[in-house]
Amino acid sequence: MTLTADTKKRIVIPGAAPGDVFACEQTDNAVILRRVYRKTPRKKLTKEQALKAIRRWKFKPAMSWEELRAMTRES
Repeated sequence: MTLTADTKKRIVIPGAAPGDVFACEQTDNAVILRRVYRKTPRKKLTKEQALKAIRRWKFKPAMSWEELRAMTRES
């Protein structure tokens, strides 16, 4: 297989996908690319799953509304 670089020194690697990361090892007469990792795409939640996650969320504010109002209002 022969790959040719363009004017910006880019090549297209068969089997590579956007987001792939490669380690480059350069020897006297060769360049070796090794795939380091490939990000796994996150599965999108359905609307029902997202709403269920929001309802289950246990958020406790660090301060009360009155304290927040006192800090943000001009005296």
